[in-house]
Amino acid sequence: MNLPNELRTPALLQTLQLIANPTKFLETCAAKYGDTFTLRVLGLNSPPIVFFSHPQAISDCFAISEKELDFQKATHVFKPLFGENSIVFQKARSHNRQRQLLLPPMHGASLQNYGEVICQITKSVTKNWQVGTKFFMQQVMPDITLQIILQVVFGMNPRDERYQQLKVLLSSLLDDVTKPWYSSLFFFPSLQQDLGAWSPWGSYQIRQQKIDQLIYAEIHERHKINDNTHTDILNLLMLARDDNDQAMTDTELRDQLVSLLLLGYETTAAVLSWAFYLIHSHPKVKSRLMQELDTLGNSTNPEAITQLSYLTSICQETLRIYPIALICTPRMVKNKLEIAGNKFTSGTVLVPCIYLAHHRAETYPEPDKFQPERFSIQKFSPYEYLPFGGGYRGCIGAAFAMYEMKLVIATILSKFQLELVEHHSVKPVRRGITIIPHGGVQMVVTK
Repeated sequence: MNLPNELRTPALLQTLQLIANPTKFLETCAAKYGDTFTLRVLGLNSPPIVFFSHPQAISDCFAISEKELDFQKATHVFKPLFGENSIVFQKARSHNRQRQLLLPPMHGASLQNYGEVICQITKSVTKNWQVGTKFFMQQVMPDITLQIILQVVFGMNPRDERYQQLKVLLSSLLDDVTKPWYSSLFFFPSLQQDLGAWSPWGSYQIRQQKIDQLIYAEIHERHKINDNTHTDILNLLMLARDDNDQAMTDTELRDQLVSLLLLGYETTAAVLSWAFYLIHSHPKVKSRLMQELDTLGNSTNPEAITQLSYLTSICQETLRIYPIALICTPRMVKNKLEIAGNKFTSGTVLVPCIYLAHHRAETYPEPDKFQPERFSIQKFSPYEYLPFGGGYRGCIGAAFAMYEMKLVIATILSKFQLELVEHHSVKPVRRGITIIPHGGVQMVVTK
């Protein structure tokens, strides 16, 4: 099989390059080969992985019938993190069932139940800030997003001992898992050896078991209470029924909660850190945003905040330049199919590349410039702008993440005037499955 623009460097070297500096590696490949190229980066025996960034090719990928693809084999590196029953690994019928159960609590009217809690958590984390207070956004934002997940998704009370235990364990585990050297373990299954608590994989297994015990204890307690009035996402998932009137099992609930945690904690925190950096390194953008926030007057209504058009454009442009994930869910070909004029056989992995699609000069003139106005004057197709993936495997938490971003940004900037401590250009570095600003974005309260 003739693969398009296949790199000839060893698979191990390609994997290490992608792990070490993914954005630079992808940009280098795109500059040399264009919209389509082939890598081998899923371990030492990697299948060919074809990256696409042209809108038509991405559209073609999304249109492929799920019967022609194998998502489990293409995403196996995440299985130790999410669990066997995560929606990420489910085949067509099971995936559709879980999506049907998961979507309602994360969209539409359900979001309005979470607005006040999100704003209150943000105020609580920043309550001790005074003029002259210095901090790193990349430390503050994870604190906010983890508390949002524990209270809004898990529905836990911050005064409960289980909440505090889970917060400490999750912070420790997620901090390790998102370190480049530690997360590399998931690309190389042969390194996943439990050699005791002192070994990286052994330590991971022990902490994961403790976290599971706390999550299952919370689920079992909810079964006993059986309170239908709670509006947190866990409770809504426990009440949800599929077309056969079947509820999720406790194992399914655990795996979905962990998936929502891992996909919505560090990722959203990273994008928020980027947003504050970009806003404060572009004075005209900041000035226009503050003018829009002033139109709210004394109103703190979360729904009014989320309707602000320029704030929305800022969030969209931040997600364009630094999307939550660099790629869509990989798709492994089962038999034969054709994309962008290329024929692919069984075992080939197809990857719509979000990061490269968002940086195509043909779609976004001057793609490296932060210009929120792009989204005020033009509507982009779901194959040109796809910060949360797309098709039937798009992120179920997309609406929740956007809602959360707007409320956190508006809550902080309505109360504090901030400035960057250093105004030099910040480079992206990998952390887990996302990219964060190098240096953490240090800021200071000026008013």
